[in-house]
Amino acid sequence: VPRRGIEVMNYWLVKSEPSVWSWEQQVAKGAKGEAWTGVRNHSAKLNMMKMKKGDRAFFYHSNEGKEIVGIVEIIREHYPDPTDKTGKFVCVDIKADKPLKTPVTLDTIKTDKTLSEMDLVKLSRLSVQSVKPDEWKHICKMGGL
Repeated sequence: VPRRGIEVMNYWLVKSEPSVWSWEQQVAKGAKGEAWTGVRNHSAKLNMMKMKKGDRAFFYHSNEGKEIVGIVEIIREHYPDPTDKTGKFVCVDIKADKPLKTPVTLDTIKTDKTLSEMDLVKLSRLSVQSVKPDEWKHICKMGGL
């Protein structure tokens, strides 16, 4: 239960195919980060609209690798996605925070009973997902953080 006056951090997961935008490219952007553009799913858009500056997200390599490789920080809250000609979608700016010492694979997550309800397992196609605080802690531990 959040107490008044205390900000509650939310946790997320963002997916990218490494051939399109990789963890290494995200890290190379440094402190100025990069706009997370190109999301064209309404559920993912609604998740981005809930992101607050300072929230953290897992950076997940989809299709190739299928693993959580790092943690990013939300550095700018949602604004109109400049790549969207319809004006319906938003983006946020993110910057790399730290890599996981050991990437956590989708197969590992699927076989872990404590993570069986995770969006990554249940809503596998969703590109921007929420992560529960207990899931976040568990995956950070699995990743060596």
